[in-house]
Amino acid sequence: MNADQAQQDIIEEFSLFDDWMDRYQYLIDLGRKLPDLDPEEMTEDRLLDGCQSQVWLISEGDADRLVFRANSDAAIVSGLIALLLRVYSERSADEILATEPVFVKEIGLSEHLSPTRANGLDAMLRAIRNIARSYKQ
Repeated sequence: MNADQAQQDIIEEFSLFDDWMDRYQYLIDLGRKLPDLDPEEMTEDRLLDGCQSQVWLISEGDADRLVFRANSDAAIVSGLIALLLRVYSERSADEILATEPVFVKEIGLSEHLSPTRANGLDAMLRAIRNIARSYKQ
């Protein structure tokens, strides 16, 4: 499955919920399913700037296949991470850089996230893209 299909799947899943409280609950449930990071992986150098909550992002791989692992100390942010990982993890640097996060607008996140969470989502996306960009040099 490519990134575009992953986004389409996310859009279809969220379309099943009419109420935003149900969508928030679904986000929280997705975040709870994220694998925990080992405590020794949760270091200062892996902590993202620009997020109100703590978000650790780990990348592994090369330009042909980047794998991201991440987690947060906040429930909804963990759900946002789960969505980003579905779209961007296990992709090439080229695919990551070519993939706009259309699902964010399509499922209504842009209108329903608080400004601090929206900034955090942007910071996570920027970090993922910067890592992919670093493999293109």
